[in-house]
Amino acid sequence: MDEKGLLALWNDKRSQIVNAQIAPTLMLIGVFTLASLGIFKNASDSARYLTIGVAAATGILAIISQYAAIREAESLILDLKKLTNSSELAKKVANSRELLSLTAIAIVGIGLAIFALVVWAVLASH
Repeated sequence: MDEKGLLALWNDKRSQIVNAQIAPTLMLIGVFTLASLGIFKNASDSARYLTIGVAAATGILAIISQYAAIREAESLILDLKKLTNSSELAKKVANSRELLSLTAIAIVGIGLAIFALVVWAVLASH
């Protein structure tokens, strides 16, 4: 694959990471809205656990999707490094390994922290 194709694929991977955040973000908006209105205070335990389960499933699937895109982008970086006479952009992307690693760690860490906050918001109003 040539440089132009690899850079297009790089942008596709970045878009996949961003797009994978849409569903969890919408879910979190819903949970935040319901929690801030005190809706969970009168909700049954089954409704609370369902909310937590759906939030967990949505988040886990998003994390898996984002992590897969990062792994594929890591392979793409290796291909970019093999190019000769590449542009400055291709060189910059090829040196993004540390940023990808940081992104993978942040996705998992922030996901776990947000899930803990969702559990707290849903169950603490009991």
